[in-house]
Amino acid sequence: MDLQSIKNRFGIIGNSTELNHALNTAVQVSATDLTVLIVGESGVGKEIFSQIIHALSIRKHNNFIAVNCGAIPEGTIDSELFGHEKGSFTGAVESRKGYFETVNGGTIFLDEIGEMPIGTQARLLRVLETGEFIRVGSSKVQKTDVRVIAATNKELLEYTSKGKFREDLYYRLNTVPIRVPALRNRKEDILLLFRKFVVDFAEKYKTVPIQLDEDAKNILTNYNFPGNVRELKNIAEQISVLSKTSFINSSQLNTFLPENKLNNMPVLANGFVSNGEFANEREILYKLFFDMKKDVTELKKMFLEILQNPSLASTAANITKESILTDFSNTPTTEVKQVNQQPQIVQPTFVQPIHSTNNQAVIINDEIQQHEVVEESLNIMDKEKELIIKALKKHKSRRKDASADLGISERTLYRKLKEYDIEDL
Repeated sequence: MDLQSIKNRFGIIGNSTELNHALNTAVQVSATDLTVLIVGESGVGKEIFSQIIHALSIRKHNNFIAVNCGAIPEGTIDSELFGHEKGSFTGAVESRKGYFETVNGGTIFLDEIGEMPIGTQARLLRVLETGEFIRVGSSKVQKTDVRVIAATNKELLEYTSKGKFREDLYYRLNTVPIRVPALRNRKEDILLLFRKFVVDFAEKYKTVPIQLDEDAKNILTNYNFPGNVRELKNIAEQISVLSKTSFINSSQLNTFLPENKLNNMPVLANGFVSNGEFANEREILYKLFFDMKKDVTELKKMFLEILQNPSLASTAANITKESILTDFSNTPTTEVKQVNQQPQIVQPTFVQPIHSTNNQAVIINDEIQQHEVVEESLNIMDKEKELIIKALKKHKSRRKDASADLGISERTLYRKLKEYDIEDL
């Protein structure tokens, strides 16, 4: 079967060199039983490649199943993949076969393999190496003959260096790698795909197919498409449904591109916003602590200037002690009082001595001496761990409430408890 016939059969549109190379690799490896790792960003169509490999293999008449590893809770993924015995855990009212048992002789596609828990990775490695598995709650070893195709939008080699993915499993999966190109690297295919989508939606919604002028075509071709083909399809559907005309110019197209909508949003911090969202939760924490550190430093500088030059204190006569010194117990405190309508400076008192590597002048017993300012830690992992502990204490170890308060999923909180070795409080 030639490449064009395969594209027609599976609805693949495009003629870019990278796409054709990925398809040729999939066709060549399909006749074997080798494990395949499909790598590519979210939305590029990795599952289509797994279907091509299965459909052209000798297993094509047997079962094919796609499993999203990131969508299965960590506590049940072993049971889903390998099955369980009756009574092996709460809720196991009867024995159940797992995917590796039901798909025996066929192909299993493990999407988002990078989200698979470490313990499950060890079980998967055993299946790949020996074809053996054990149900949850059983001691009986069972055999299976399943071809594994995995996919990820992560760089698994980086995950191995961080201890999030087994190195031996990575090399076992990576027997034949297929890298699916991002849509922004297939610019010559963007207009072809868009035309296909708008024709399909015109038929679906009984409308006239959308057309773009030259400027609009240039804008669409040069758009970054972080969501890849999936995002292009969504944009085509929005235009087909919401546009009042079938001929779209550049200004009309811009109203449908998310990047332009997000440009009107306030920018929170340079380098921390990507397509309108924070890249990840650690960047949010970093921004928070960076801003806090900046505010503390500015307040300390202002206060020390007043101490070194008392004449500046007259401008602060109406500022209360509380408004200046809230939450800064480690810095000298100066109290401003009104006596006969004239400000009077009371000598500063110190809660505790300060030590650091940055020498600055302070007043102690009418003498200017040198002190050192303590630099607070900006280690993101330490701060993240501290916030998690505070949330758990606040909600009395109720993980569901703690994760909601932190703004992360319960599964993410569970993973971070293991990562930071935090016991329930």
